Amino acid sequence: MGAVAGGLGLSAAVPVLDHLFPSALQTGTTNTVTAVGKFDPWPPRIWQEGGGVRWTPTTNAGVFEVVVDPGAVPGVRFVRAVNDEGATGPRFLTLTTGPQPLEVEPNGESSNAQLLTPGISSINGRLEKNGDVDLYAVDLEPGQTLVADLEAYRLMSPLDPVLRLLDPRGVMVAWNHDDPRSMDPFLAWTAERAGRHLLQVFAFPYPADAEIRFTGNPKGIYRLKTTTRPFVRFTQPLGIQRGASTRLESVGWSLDATDGAPRVLDGSVPEGVAEIELPLPGRPWPLWVPVGEGPERMELEPNGTLAEAMAVEMPSAVSGDLGRAGDVDRFRITVAKGDVVVFDVRAIRLGFPLDAWLALEDASGKELARVDDASGADPRLEWTASADGVHVVAVGNLLQRGGRDQRYRLGLERPRPSIHATVAGGEWVLERGRTNEIKVVVERRHGFKGVLAVSATGLPAGVSAAAAEVSEKGGETVLRLVTAVEAPTASGPFRLVVTETPGGRVQEVFQELVSAGENNGVPQGFRTLVRDRIADLWLTVPPPPPPPPPPKEAKATGG
Repeated sequence: MGAVAGGLGLSAAVPVLDHLFPSALQTGTTNTVTAVGKFDPWPPRIWQEGGGVRWTPTTNAGVFEVVVDPGAVPGVRFVRAVNDEGATGPRFLTLTTGPQPLEVEPNGESSNAQLLTPGISSINGRLEKNGDVDLYAVDLEPGQTLVADLEAYRLMSPLDPVLRLLDPRGVMVAWNHDDPRSMDPFLAWTAERAGRHLLQVFAFPYPADAEIRFTGNPKGIYRLKTTTRPFVRFTQPLGIQRGASTRLESVGWSLDATDGAPRVLDGSVPEGVAEIELPLPGRPWPLWVPVGEGPERMELEPNGTLAEAMAVEMPSAVSGDLGRAGDVDRFRITVAKGDVVVFDVRAIRLGFPLDAWLALEDASGKELARVDDASGADPRLEWTASADGVHVVAVGNLLQRGGRDQRYRLGLERPRPSIHATVAGGEWVLERGRTNEIKVVVERRHGFKGVLAVSATGLPAGVSAAAAEVSEKGGETVLRLVTAVEAPTASGPFRLVVTETPGGRVQEVFQELVSAGENNGVPQGFRTLVRDRIADLWLTVPPPPPPPPPPKEAKATGG
């Protein structure tokens, strides 16, 4: 579950960790990392998920020496700052096998733009003050494509960032404000001229305020990733089938015969895993694809009318595009009365700028149901057939746009009984001699009938909790943690689990970090993060309060 390192164990206020800078480190390196936040007194202890990372506080408040072992597993780790009074919410540290240099200031003018490493490059930067603009230089040849992706919003940074590309004449040739998946930008540009191009990074504040300005502050961290090498943007089809081999064709930029050659991917994916990272050695950052229960098909045109609707089976998925303005794709299914079907369109979630709608029609073309946004900005419909026969599902574009980038994946599946368990918040400070409550929300989905109970694992000494039975209807379940008066001081991770009987199957309870509320740092919340949920929750038993001072003796009065 991770390790806790460093610290003096002094009585303190609960630390505040806003961000780590840099937010990405290379394996096998020693680094200076700044913890942006409040730490009184310095230093806190640092807990990080997994092993292979050692944190040593320096004499400079907020600064750690961080050693990443050569064998540390790459990926995004959760990190917390901890002391005896409590722990911060989780923040992100990315481990990679490639270099992770820092931006070098000053870099706000064309004359001092920081030169990017040819090929694949990753820079850790920070917009530290209002009006800050960072410039990066990249040398391109005609026909060479630059792909750039910036992480800031996805790191919970208070930035709404922008990428802007200037050619050797100083003319803007490309820019992007928001990638469809988040408020972070993604940009791809094929050079028309040889020479030095400039990539600008600037941002507006997030959450937005009444002022119009380029923003910056010590919390304004970002990670800029670029490449001029072959880059796979997506595959055809857009997903793979669980338990079967799927033939995938790569689509992207600068792909040669080897990079773009079709590949057959083994679908040996455990049940419950909804997406996987494709093994693409040349891609500088991961490509995740959905996993379905049936065959993955490609759309066959023409399929715009009821008569032309493409026949599809259940379960299955079909990948298509709305190639022209006003295009509608239709697919024919055969159902029996009482069948329950889930139709799930993925477009925005896969990075395509398609604001899709989904409709269900009967065999005569009468519309039975229509949905727009459900899974974020993508439509999803759960439907129960009222009669046997042929029905048609249609996919269109709310904005009436068309083009090869208006892509989607339509999944058709019969839902299986399942549960979904979450907890609001992830850190609790326990009171000695009291019963403290944690509320877990358990959803019984699609007729799940098993007997369920919520329990806790990894509790500190002096803290106990009896398993709490989940209602037959699901909903909120209260787990009561009893803390002994003499419980020793503790601050560490624990987990909540839901256990099914009979069978003893165990499912972890997660804190969801994405939100449209105020539980992750900003009024609107963050809807997309580099990791969106955590199972390692936190309990603190603080030191006992100091004994009250002895009463003062009354002064004698003379008579």
